[in-house]
Amino acid sequence: MSEHKITLTWKRGDTPFEYQKYPRDHAWKFEGGHEMQASAAPAYLGNAKLVNPEEAFVAALSSCHMLTFLAVACKKKFVLDEYVDEAVGHMEKTN
Repeated sequence: MSEHKITLTWKRGDTPFEYQKYPRDHAWKFEGGHEMQASAAPAYLGNAKLVNPEEAFVAALSSCHMLTFLAVACKKKFVLDEYVDEAVGHMEKTN
């Protein structure tokens, strides 16, 4: 079992706390010190220039798949030079 921690920080600033107006941008800080800016998906009024949780989820799944594949291939004595995954995730709104 492993444990993974992040610190998420969000600040409203001087923007009114109203649904159409409050900022969706926030920061993720990882245990190793890496910090990155994130936001909601554009469909949820987020900043399209920043990674959103849905994209991060697809990236995490793709990374896990690749790392598992590389480990298995290496243990089976296959030699790989490159790996490319054009991962796609679909999310639907429900009522």
